[in-house]
Amino acid sequence: MSDELLVVRAQLGERAALAELVERWRVPVWRYVRRMLDAERADDVAQEVWLAVIRGLPRLREPARFAPWLFTIARRSVTDRLRGEYAGEHETVEAGEVVTDDPVEAIVDRAELVSLLAGLPVLEREILVLFYLEDLSVEDCAQICRVPAGTVKSRLNRARRLLRTRMEEKGSRP
Repeated sequence: MSDELLVVRAQLGERAALAELVERWRVPVWRYVRRMLDAERADDVAQEVWLAVIRGLPRLREPARFAPWLFTIARRSVTDRLRGEYAGEHETVEAGEVVTDDPVEAIVDRAELVSLLAGLPVLEREILVLFYLEDLSVEDCAQICRVPAGTVKSRLNRARRLLRTRMEEKGSRP
C-alpha cells in the first residue's frame, strides 16, 4: 500500500493505517535524527517528531508529499533542539558530537564514515544524510531545507569535497 493511501486512511481516522505509516518511517526518521544528534537526544527528538506528525497529519493537504513533509518536521525538531541547547547558559553542545554506541556502527568503515560526517558542518552533513542515506531527491531536500534546488546541489558539491578532503587527511581512500 502506498504512503499516499495510508495517509488518507489515517486522516480518516484509521488507526491501522497510522500504525503502518509509523512502522514504515520510524527507522528512517530515527536514522536522520541520529545522524544530526547524539543517540540520547535522537530518541527524544524522534518521539517529538512523531507527536508532531500525529497532530499535523489531519492538516496535510498533499498526502503524496508525505516523506518531504515528515523530514521537514524532523529537521525542524532537530533545529529546535540544537537552538535550545545553544541558547542555554549552562550547556555547551557541539553540533558535530556523535556517540557511536550503536552496535552496527562498530564496524570500522561505518564508524569512520560516521566520524567523518560528524566533523562536517551541520548544513553539509544534513544534505548528505538526506540525499544519500535517506535517498531523497534534490527537490525533496530543497523542500525540507527550505532552499532552492540549486542551493541543495551546491551544498552537496561542497559536502562531497569536504568529505573527500577529510578522508584524504585521515588516509582513507575517497
